[in-house]
Amino acid sequence: MAIKKQLEKIAAESGAPCVTISLNTHRTHPANQNDRVKLKNYITEARKRVEDEFGKRPAAELIANLEEVESEIDENYNLESLHLFVSDQTKEVIRSTWPVSNEGVIIADHFATRSLIKSYTRSYEYLVMLLSQSGVQLYEAVNDTIIAEIKNADFPFGENPHYLVNAAQASDGKQVDNMVREFLNKVDKAVVRVCQETDLPCVVICTEDNYSRLLQVADQEDIYLGYAAIDYNNTATHQIVKQSWEIVRNRQKQVRQTDIGEIQEAIGKGLLITDLQEIYQAAIDGRGDLLVVHEHFAQAVMMDDERTFTLIDDPLQEGSVEDITSTIAWEVMVKNGRVLFLKDNDELDVGDIALKVRY
Repeated sequence: MAIKKQLEKIAAESGAPCVTISLNTHRTHPANQNDRVKLKNYITEARKRVEDEFGKRPAAELIANLEEVESEIDENYNLESLHLFVSDQTKEVIRSTWPVSNEGVIIADHFATRSLIKSYTRSYEYLVMLLSQSGVQLYEAVNDTIIAEIKNADFPFGENPHYLVNAAQASDGKQVDNMVREFLNKVDKAVVRVCQETDLPCVVICTEDNYSRLLQVADQEDIYLGYAAIDYNNTATHQIVKQSWEIVRNRQKQVRQTDIGEIQEAIGKGLLITDLQEIYQAAIDGRGDLLVVHEHFAQAVMMDDERTFTLIDDPLQEGSVEDITSTIAWEVMVKNGRVLFLKDNDELDVGDIALKVRY
């Protein structure tokens, strides 16, 4: 499941006990072996605290979920941090490309998602498909890292089952091409189903011919961001994601220039808000169309009520919101807006944060 949909699900849940476990992790062996030990210790701590506070029998289902989710985690896909959200009804695991400042176990009547909001809004999720007639694998990626392989009723595909047994037919280029198209049509339909479930676009690693044929039979051509030429000697996950990330980054650059132009146009139309309090209120009201935030800007606040806050200097002050810009970004995204993080060399002078509103 895509991170955005996971966050939407866990943010909506309430009712004790909700267990959140966050820990910093490692991408490579042997350091990631220590991640499993650390995770086991946190799960042991969570189990004891839940049993002590709520009782062993009432907590039995949650404890079973904790143990089950621990067994399902593959440390070989770890990134910079790992987050578990477990209750009687929920078992969600989210890997992040950003480390957390506070590791540990939180038990409350809702899940602790604040640390994830900031990392999510600074990440790009997509699918990577390794496509050949000898088999097809589909992966979920975040930025330059594959975080999981998609395994369902469709994926992974085996060898293309469509072939011609008659020697005369097998020498007919047109009939051979039709068999390949039939195979790719089935692959495309399977990819579309995953894209509809995850809302993620897809980069394809394959030959130029296969990509051309894939687009010709595609039900929804726009789900494909592009392709990179397959190197049959280098199809390990870390190699194909390096190819796909280049395509994604180039696409992001194009989108970025379009977004910057859109913000500049909004200034002249009076549709740009630069006051932080006004930006927050417009975001929660669903008016946010395009939020731009300098990548190094963060602001801690103390909420006065549901719509107003006071700026503070200490992000670790008890009861504070560590970074209101992350909350704003999440509100904009879940209400069908977009977020752009500005770099130092971006030619856009709107301060640390600005919001283009719909009206």
